Amino acid sequence: MGSDISKGGVRGRLNAALPAERLGDHLRILSGTGQNIVGLAVYVVASLGTNILISRRLGAAALGVITLATQFAFVAGAATRFGMDMATVRTVAIDVGRGEPGRVRGVMARASAIAAIASGVVAVAVFLAAPGLARAFGSRVLGKPAFQAAALALPFVALCQVYLGGTRGLKIMRHTLFIYWAGQPVAWIALLVGGWAVAQTVLATIAAWFAWRRKTARYPATPPPPGELRDLLGYGAPRAPAALLGQLLFWTDYFVASRYVTSQTLGVYAAAVRVSQALVLFLIAVNYMFSPFVADLHERGERVQLDALYKALTRWIVAGSLPILLTLLVLPGPVLLVFGGSFATGTTALRILLVGQTVNVATGSVGFILIMVGRTGWDLMVYLGSFLLDFALAVLLASHLGTTGAAIAQAVTLAASNGVRLYLVWRFVHIQPFDRHYARLAIPATAGGGVMVAVHLALRHGAWPVDLLVSALAGAAVYAAVLVWVGLAPAERAAISRVLGRRRKETSGARPE
Repeated sequence: MGSDISKGGVRGRLNAALPAERLGDHLRILSGTGQNIVGLAVYVVASLGTNILISRRLGAAALGVITLATQFAFVAGAATRFGMDMATVRTVAIDVGRGEPGRVRGVMARASAIAAIASGVVAVAVFLAAPGLARAFGSRVLGKPAFQAAALALPFVALCQVYLGGTRGLKIMRHTLFIYWAGQPVAWIALLVGGWAVAQTVLATIAAWFAWRRKTARYPATPPPPGELRDLLGYGAPRAPAALLGQLLFWTDYFVASRYVTSQTLGVYAAAVRVSQALVLFLIAVNYMFSPFVADLHERGERVQLDALYKALTRWIVAGSLPILLTLLVLPGPVLLVFGGSFATGTTALRILLVGQTVNVATGSVGFILIMVGRTGWDLMVYLGSFLLDFALAVLLASHLGTTGAAIAQAVTLAASNGVRLYLVWRFVHIQPFDRHYARLAIPATAGGGVMVAVHLALRHGAWPVDLLVSALAGAAVYAAVLVWVGLAPAERAAISRVLGRRRKETSGARPE
């Protein structure tokens, strides 16, 4: 289906609930977000499934070492795109919004060339450094061929994401769903299983290129404006190190903690970090779909509509994330027991990590807004400051408190980083994510959390899988019911009522053929 929405169907059912000029953007973002959630679910299941398998078969120590190595490679690869994935999202969205779609193919040609050169340089460096990297991480875990395979895959991973950025700029999400979210866990297995996955990254790149070409074939080629290459390089130059630091931000404390704790403790902390990152599922899903709308609306000066979208989407993100947050806060022990019996010792670290991730979710797409309005220099400065803060706190605290100190470092850093971004978005764009309906979410959260705690207390002496499943489902069910009743804004409740009423009417009026 993609993100194309006809004028009938759902649009006709909701046109009285939201202003006409805002309805289309809401629906297209909702459609793309739904697709993203499906893809992210595949990614989360694949990633957690792999980690659970490693921890249960090889133990916590092996999980800690393997996570250390794979995240080092993933973080190192973040800069290889030179910011061209975000540049294509922004520039394509702006050109289409201006009514000049013929320019987008020239944009992509230049952006892909920049990414190919940057990723190629990094790939050569990693390939040549493979023996040293293998020794650094232990030859029994990862050998030279694995790092060489990862190096060969880097240019294709970069180009794949640049082409998918272009399709997101067209406000189409399904290609990212099938090629990136579902394909990424397999592509990065190159680090662990060898060269066969290089072929998979090549196929993913071809698929992304084909999707881009097919969607832009109808646009007549238009010469790019003067200085476009300079603008792309100017946009990408601060984005490349910012992307590197952005990936590193979630793992700096982990790398630091590896110097002060045992491999067993590090493995438990790896599981806690992975689980805490599940909280940003809805945030990531919305970010990828919202970003082209930010670039388009900001370029056209439609600040009021952008502000309204930001407020609505932030509440949607928080509303979707609260059941996950409640489950992880109330049931951290049973959740971590999925990895094995020794992992329940990570409950304190997990709860601390959730504080930082909660602030991350509560501020919505603030980071992506800063990037999409062209403030990449400020974005880099925030990431650099955040990295230095995380590193300093992790060294200070992890050396005395172990993984608990590392978790505190990350939580403080995420809170500070998002606070600064909120200020910058308000300063440059004059929008912010909070409105009077935001606080309504506390009511269903309290109700769902109370039920979850009560059921957990009743089942805590039984089998942990039963406790986890029943408590989480009971709390989520109550949360959803109360959310629909009092947690939604009036326009959103009216929209849902209209859709449900129409469907009941259609069902009751149906006749068998």
